[in-house]
This record gives sequence, structure tokens and C-alpha cells, in this order.
Amino acid sequence: MTLPDAPTMRAALVTRYGAPEVVQLRDVPRPTPRAGEVLIQVRATTVSSADWRIRSLTVPAGLGPAIRLGVGLRGPRQPVLGTELSGVVAAVGARVSRFCVGDPVIAYPGASMRAHAQYLTIPESGRVIAKPDCLRFEEAAALCFGGLTALHYLQGKARLKPGERTLILGASGAVGTAALQLARHLGAAVTAVCSGANAELVRSLGAAQVIDYEAEDFTRTGETYDVIMDCVGATSYGRCKRALARGGRLLRIVAGLPGLLWAPLQGRMSGHRVIAGVSTERVEDMRTLAELARAGAFKPVVDSCYPFERIAEAHARVDTHRKRGNVVVTLSGSTLHA
Repeated sequence: MTLPDAPTMRAALVTRYGAPEVVQLRDVPRPTPRAGEVLIQVRATTVSSADWRIRSLTVPAGLGPAIRLGVGLRGPRQPVLGTELSGVVAAVGARVSRFCVGDPVIAYPGASMRAHAQYLTIPESGRVIAKPDCLRFEEAAALCFGGLTALHYLQGKARLKPGERTLILGASGAVGTAALQLARHLGAAVTAVCSGANAELVRSLGAAQVIDYEAEDFTRTGETYDVIMDCVGATSYGRCKRALARGGRLLRIVAGLPGLLWAPLQGRMSGHRVIAGVSTERVEDMRTLAELARAGAFKPVVDSCYPFERIAEAHARVDTHRKRGNVVVTLSGSTLHA
């Protein structure tokens, strides 16, 4: 692959907090791979709930001051958002041996972001893997954000066992659709909580039961679950503890500061565990997700695709809180096929 002569690239910048209109496309310097790094030409990326929270500074209760200190007081210190991407290796630095120019890859820069741009550098020893042939670039770009979170909580923290009754709140979102598929792969009997409009989707992903949250309260059905996974911050331990079986685990993917502080202490008298906190993002888990995709056990759900020039509209779609799975952005030079 021959790099363009111009030492610049297009990137989507967020220099101040606000509505989707604050996202602006600008020319910025194109990165150059250093020793041990690969330069990736981005074919597709996502606008995730993490991008929405940082752009709008919409965060769980009590975390606002800490986020401003960590991310930026008036706007993000790293103005190029985007936690995940798929693309093609465009150049390699010295001493790179795992990847070659032209290799299709998936990368997950995570908290360092920078995926909303035409190019990105990442250490070859970091969170970058070969793209499975079975996934289009759009699907591959959406492999990690929901998938890594779901793996961390279901397998790493809850140690989900075959046959366990599992309820997933927010089952139609990016994390929820990933968690539903992975829970089914691990042998769980899954009940999905979502809007009635998304019932068909979650059933197609393996949900044995569906609860329409607009018509029914899962805490009042009399059913109990071994694992309740709240992907959207819709419940608390106090509200749902009677729906937890003995030894049950509540996984709070979205929790405010009080929830994070109280989680280790809650539920002990009832034999429950409440698990909250930041999920780990390991390249080993990326490889696991890729293998599951190759085996047909996991496929990222794509809500919609927007060209890079309309990335502000992709942000607006996430703002509706009605997306099904992942909102994907495609860049120039991308293709609809692997």
C-alpha cells in the first residue's frame, strides 16, 4: 500500500463538550509509526456510548468532577474520539514482525481513543489482531466495545456456568447484544429485557424469554435469576435483590459513584454479589471474540452505517438511545465486503 504524499489526514475532532454539532472534520497531522508500531488505515469505526458520554459529558451520578479532571475541563484533551476500528495495515515501524502492509486488522485503542480518523498508530504488541475473513469491515469494527465488556463481566467476574438463569437489561444495545450471544454460548438460559420493538432481534440472538420493560417489571414476575446483567444503568441492588437467586450476581455495567463504592458490601447478608467497575480490555479476549466469530457463535450487530462525512449524524443516532447494537462509521477507501 502506498501512502498519500500529503502528511495530513482527516479526523473528527471534539474540542468542547456538547451536542453532536460540536463534532467537526478537520485536517490534522498524519501519525508516523515508530519502532514496534503499525500504522492502520481505518476502514470503519464506531460511535459508542463511551464516545457519547465523553462528547456530551453525560456521566453517571457523582463521576462528573473526576471525568473532567481525567478527560478535560472544558473539552476532551484527546479531541479525536473512537475506541475501536477495523482497517488495513498501511505501514510498519522498525522491528515489527507480526503484521505486514496490507493485512486486514481489528484494533482497540480503548481509552486512548483516536479511532475517528483516517489513520492510527498502535503498538504491534498492543490490542490489535487479524480481522476474521467472515466479518465485513463494518462488523469487525464493532467486535470489541460490547464484546470485551460482556466477556469481562460474564466470564471473568460472574464465572457464568452452563444452565444458569441470566437476565440482561438493555439487551438490544451494543453491550447487550454481545452479552446475550456470549451468555448463550456459555450455556446460560437468557431472558432479555428490552422494548417490544426489539423483541424479534433479541430472540434471533438466542433469548429464551423476552420482557418488554414498557409493559412488565422484571422484579415483579416472581422469577429469580442466577445472574442479572444491567447494561444501561436501569436498576440497583435494592430494587432487584428479590429477583436474585441464592448466590446470585448483579453485574452493574453502568453505575454512579455511590454504586461503585457500595458494590463490594452489598448483598452479602443475602448470599449475593454485586459487581461493578471498569472492565479489562485484553488482546487475549479480542482473539477469543474473533475465534467465536469464525465459529459462528458471535456476530456484532450493526444498527446503521454512516459515511465519515456524516459522523455528527452517527453521534445523533446514539443520542436517541434507540440504537440496536452498534452505530458504525465508514471511511473513504472502505468497502462493504471483507
